Amino acid sequence: MALADDLERIAAAAAAPDDRVTGVLAAELLDSGRVYLCSFESGAWLALGDDARPVTSRARVHAAASLAALCEVAEESAGGGALPELRRRLRELGLEDADAAAAALETTLREPPRVATNAYLDALGSAARRLEQALGDERGSPFANALQQALPAVEELAAHLVERHRVPLD
Repeated sequence: MALADDLERIAAAAAAPDDRVTGVLAAELLDSGRVYLCSFESGAWLALGDDARPVTSRARVHAAASLAALCEVAEESAGGGALPELRRRLRELGLEDADAAAAALETTLREPPRVATNAYLDALGSAARRLEQALGDERGSPFANALQQALPAVEELAAHLVERHRVPLD
């Protein structure tokens, strides 16, 4: 079954007569499988497992929300957030190695819908670092710094999702 079909199935399972589902994100946790994070018009959230049943583990909901948010930040930060423009400039400057690294990063980025996974996050980080090194940045990683700076917001989002979860969590 394609991810788009899974998202439709989960959105239908999450549907509530008094509130409209506005989005569904998918995260694949290493130790406990796929979690779908459903947002509602009211601001409420509901995490469902692959079996379309509510997730009741606070830790699992928090981990899925954190992973989904980190993947979003990673995608937005990859290549400075403007990869096509960066590639155009690299070609103009004749920086073939850097353009090849940027092309590899562009290939690593997945079009939505996609599943947030640790492997995807790692792949983005590796491709971003190769681009940074091809550009001569040996001191630090702007990509890693962006993720580090986003951690408080990621934690706030995950806590908000747990707080606004429609089903009690243990």
